[in-house]
Amino acid sequence: MINRKIVFTLLLLLGSVAGINAQPRQGQLAADIWLPSVSGDTLHLSSLKGKVVLLDFWASWCGPCRTSNKELTKIYPKYKNKGFEILGVSLDDDLSKWKKAITKDKITWLQVNEPGGWQAKTAINWNISAIPTSFLIDKEGRLIAMDLSGKELEKALKYLIDK
Repeated sequence: MINRKIVFTLLLLLGSVAGINAQPRQGQLAADIWLPSVSGDTLHLSSLKGKVVLLDFWASWCGPCRTSNKELTKIYPKYKNKGFEILGVSLDDDLSKWKKAITKDKITWLQVNEPGGWQAKTAINWNISAIPTSFLIDKEGRLIAMDLSGKELEKALKYLIDK
């Protein structure tokens, strides 16, 4: 008889490894995204090539995402005129709650939405299993880092923008 603790540990380990392999990896070209913005226009991630981009997956109903938005509202103005852009990808089903959160959080960076939560095509393509999740993308469109925040994000931005 196999020990249940060993089986449970192995399943957790396999799940972790599968998740790591499923995430986009550093150095890869970022897969393009084309989704409707707040105004209804289609916005393409690829249109931001030449800028350092933080691709930020979030939703209005996610408390940690809303906290992250507050942090980004402090960082964004420092770097937006130096070649930095944030593309927020909301997984909200309720567009009115999404727009209300944008206003309440004082978000001034680019926003797109794809309803469907974890089953949204973009969430599946980018293997999003938790939010907030963010990807830092260099001027050439390559993934540089994942889930940087605060001083780590600012340090990376200074390096990439001055490069």
